Amino acid sequence: MSAVLAANAEMLFLDLPFAERVTRIHDLGFQVEIWDWTTKDLGELRATGAAFSSMTGYISGDLVDPDGAEAFLQTAQRSLAAAAQLDCPRLNVHGTGLDGDGMPVSPRWTTSGSDWLRAVDTLRRLAALGEEAGRVFTIENLNTRVDHPGTPFARSEDTVRLVQAVDSPALRLNFDLYHAQIDEGNLIERTRELLPWVGEIQVADVPGRQEPGTGEINYPNIAVALAEAGYAGVIALEAWASGDPVQALERFRAAFSAVRA
Repeated sequence: MSAVLAANAEMLFLDLPFAERVTRIHDLGFQVEIWDWTTKDLGELRATGAAFSSMTGYISGDLVDPDGAEAFLQTAQRSLAAAAQLDCPRLNVHGTGLDGDGMPVSPRWTTSGSDWLRAVDTLRRLAALGEEAGRVFTIENLNTRVDHPGTPFARSEDTVRLVQAVDSPALRLNFDLYHAQIDEGNLIERTRELLPWVGEIQVADVPGRQEPGTGEINYPNIAVALAEAGYAGVIALEAWASGDPVQALERFRAAFSAVRA
């Protein structure tokens, strides 16, 4: 089996209406990822015939505050209903809600032991919703140095601890290599270590958050490591195009050709 490639329609073909972005990505042979489903015409997206790989799995709330946890779970239920309309298998969440600029709605610069216990409890309840619906929630690591300062449970070492504590097939790690490179590095060894808990992998180059080949990350070497490990899941481009979006997608495809061999 080989890995499946996907691309995020929020960051490519920005001059087109959203449904046309989805169609272009689909026609180029990729699955499609979206963020906030509440701003989309789901019927229009479904009519494109695209295969949707991932979408945002909540609208508001957080993992720790009691009121925030209830909002998190309630909006996750609404997100599951939207995912059913698109037949989208994975729904992505973070340690707290993010605003339109990617900043945490409820920033936390430190987390206590009780914060961790509440987060695990919230995620257990989330996983139960996913199990009932037959879908998988993924929790994404984020970088706090550049894009998302103040996000709790942000590093991959944090997110995987939460996934391991919940220990449900309906909660996996969305391992974002762009974010991990900025805050943690050691990508190949870290990927090998985390793979048993990974639900999907997202990529972009550093710096700039553009397609592979524009920065410092050696994605062809990572592709070889993934192929050797037998990874057959989704690898998604969550990146801005440095120029022509079609060329950006072809660079992404070429970087991961070893995974698909």
